[in-house]
Amino acid sequence: MNRTKLTVKELFELKGKPPAANDPLRGHGGKRQLTVLKVSTAEEASACEAAGIDMINASERMDTKAIRLAAPNTFLAIALPHGKYVNADQVTRGAFDALQIGADAVYSGIGLDSVEKMAKEGIPVIGHVGFIPYKSTWFGGFKAVGKTAEDALKVHQRTQAYENAGAIGVEMELVPFKVAAEIARRVRILCLSMGSGNGCDGQFLYASDILGKTQGHVPRHAKVYRNFKAEYERLQQEAIAAFREFKSETETGVYPEARHTIEIRDDEYTQFLASIS
Repeated sequence: MNRTKLTVKELFELKGKPPAANDPLRGHGGKRQLTVLKVSTAEEASACEAAGIDMINASERMDTKAIRLAAPNTFLAIALPHGKYVNADQVTRGAFDALQIGADAVYSGIGLDSVEKMAKEGIPVIGHVGFIPYKSTWFGGFKAVGKTAEDALKVHQRTQAYENAGAIGVEMELVPFKVAAEIARRVRILCLSMGSGNGCDGQFLYASDILGKTQGHVPRHAKVYRNFKAEYERLQQEAIAAFREFKSETETGVYPEARHTIEIRDDEYTQFLASIS
């Protein structure tokens, strides 16, 4: 599929005009919903590009070079791992390293001082608001954030703070859809929904959830489109069967056959034998 990679300018243009204030559901008011997937392999990245996914997200801990090569024409945000960088200077250095790999933006729920420093360097940054897994203890565990007026206001304020610091967008995770839509309507930056409804500017899911790879609990907001777990199990059983056949044929002399071996001319073999006598 021939495609042109989206730029930050074009992403903002897709946000479009806000929905009408009298819309009770505050539906998405942009030109279209963006699609964002968190990938973990080059194969997933390549499939995203072939499918026309707008943006992919990959952790710095993954083989991001291979992911970039697999999807050269897809907007790539590389996530900077929580806890690896301890100050704004280190984060900015990590962001520049990501850009050297070919990232179009960096993604992290980092402090606003780091966002501001990177923004001043012209580095596109995507933040994280609402439920943040590594901060779940502050929210009382894995649950939605923003279900009270006070908590919803905090999500709004945090989103505004990211905007003021120079971020280009935020992932908005597990926020009530009416709250998320209202916030998205009121800010200029991109709001990417992870379980926060279609009033945001795009939908963000994990490729592993879509493909049915996830072991154990699948998040409520995720939709499983394929069952790779069953296919992996079938392939594992096929692998076991193939290895058993190899073992049996080796022990009984069926393998290797003549077609699996290399011949030598008789005269050369005779000369070889004479040389080692």
